[in-house]
Amino acid sequence: MTHSSPERRYSYGCGRPGCCGTPVAGHSDCLAHLESADRARYLASLHPGADIDHRGTTLGRALVDELLGAVRDPESRRPVLGHARFEEAVFPDGAFFHEAEFSSEAHFRAARFPRFAGFRRTRFAGPADFTDACFEDESSFVQARFEGQTLFYGARFHGEAEFLSARFHDVAWMGGARFGTVQFDSAGFDGDADFNRVRFDGETSFTSAEFGGRATFSGARFECGVSFGWAHFAATPVLGPLVSRQTLSLRNAVFDGPVVIEAAASGLDCGRTRWASTATLRLRHADLDLTDAVCEYPVTVAARATPFAAGPHPLPEDGLSGDPGVRLVSVNGVDAAHLMLHDIDLSACRFAGAVHLDQLRVDGWCTFAVPPTATRRPWSPRKVLAEEHHWRARAGRTPGRRRGWTKAPDGTPGLRPAAIAALYRQLRKSLEDGRNEPDAADFYYGEMEMRRHDASRMMSERALVTSYWALSGYGLRAARALIWLLAAMTGTLLAMMLWGLPADDPKPLTKGRQVAVGQDMALVTETPDPVNPAGPVAGRLTTERFEKAVRVVINSVVFRSSGQELTTAGTYTEMASRITEPVLLGLAVLAVRNRVKR
Repeated sequence: MTHSSPERRYSYGCGRPGCCGTPVAGHSDCLAHLESADRARYLASLHPGADIDHRGTTLGRALVDELLGAVRDPESRRPVLGHARFEEAVFPDGAFFHEAEFSSEAHFRAARFPRFAGFRRTRFAGPADFTDACFEDESSFVQARFEGQTLFYGARFHGEAEFLSARFHDVAWMGGARFGTVQFDSAGFDGDADFNRVRFDGETSFTSAEFGGRATFSGARFECGVSFGWAHFAATPVLGPLVSRQTLSLRNAVFDGPVVIEAAASGLDCGRTRWASTATLRLRHADLDLTDAVCEYPVTVAARATPFAAGPHPLPEDGLSGDPGVRLVSVNGVDAAHLMLHDIDLSACRFAGAVHLDQLRVDGWCTFAVPPTATRRPWSPRKVLAEEHHWRARAGRTPGRRRGWTKAPDGTPGLRPAAIAALYRQLRKSLEDGRNEPDAADFYYGEMEMRRHDASRMMSERALVTSYWALSGYGLRAARALIWLLAAMTGTLLAMMLWGLPADDPKPLTKGRQVAVGQDMALVTETPDPVNPAGPVAGRLTTERFEKAVRVVINSVVFRSSGQELTTAGTYTEMASRITEPVLLGLAVLAVRNRVKR
């Protein structure tokens, strides 16, 4: 990070040419240019709690030490300053205000610290103003206490800044500041914390920070990511909108009240985050991890289509991926009963370990994974879970069968087909409750696939399920059922033409005798048994026999008898076709219905 040092805005009247320092009372020169005797008399006149005014003065390390020594309390051994004015002062050799106490206002507006600036365990009893201050080297406010309003508006931190365990009892205004690497770990903000339009160029950490008031980060930009791990937000209604080029971590953070989180980030880690009230996550570009998150009230995760704006201009998103979509990577350990997803990419999401998945609400344009191109129907790929990808990539017997399936990330436990079937079953119910019947049908297909491959089930059950898959794709593949139906009808047609239809239609034969006495007549009509066709096969494939066979087949499909005289072989063929072909037709109709119903 590069910044230019601020130029002096004012001259405070030092009598030396080129010096902007404030003259010491009763003298024409500033403290840096006083004669030794005059400086000694001035320092001797100071006492603990004295007001000092050294605006614009260049204060070397030795001079700062002498000044603090002059106001040191003999009992507490701490330097105690009253109303301290260091606006536009320059501390070329560093400033060590460790354990100092500012009992009134402390003004460091536009002050410049070319070397280390130390305020460890410093107490600011009144307002502390560091507006436009420039810290060119490392700075430390470890365990500092800010009891009045704190202003770091427009401040510049070139080196690493530490606010570890610092306490801000009143409002902390950081708006427009720019930090390199900064740590606010275990810092406490009792009042509002304003980080609007702040730019963080280095690693940033708010680990275990406590935000008692509103924490605002509107327009904030994190170049190297930020961690709010274990942070506590007591009353933050809106966090953001902000931009993070790397991961924004809310791991183990706690939100006591309703909150809206708006962020464009490469990743959002919400592992073990606890929302004690309603929450809405509006995101862009992010890979979201919700592992073990606690949702006590409804939590909505939604992808935002347009860039966020802080003021009249949209926030810049350079450095982030071109795709603004949001990808959910895990809900392991989440009670999904309070979770709603809107326009989220779920193709890589691991659902294993979540509870109440049947109550998960999936809304808008949410996408799931699909099988590899080599194994799917290109015109209608089914939706699959990432867990099935991982299982097939692991379980394929040959490299060819594993090709294209996504391997599980390192450290991800492998699931058995029975466990994946349970995931499909729960998510299918969730989609059915949302009236998404086509995608629910895909999840039924996935469930049945896992049942078919489940080695713990009985062989008879697996054989039955395999037959169901082969005949109609579990009642979801109309084309497969129609192909089998056409094959069965073709087989029946050929069987009828070759063996089922008799050589000639039997003609009834009437026999009897006439008895003269009483003019009685007895007649008997008999139909000869059908004669099996004989002769060459080509001679049986005639147009007439084809027309008769077609009638038999069509009537069989609708479970009717054609009334056609058949041979013994034809009779049994018709009986078989009247059972199988209506079933295949029914499976095809069922598959079509499952795809078009709403």
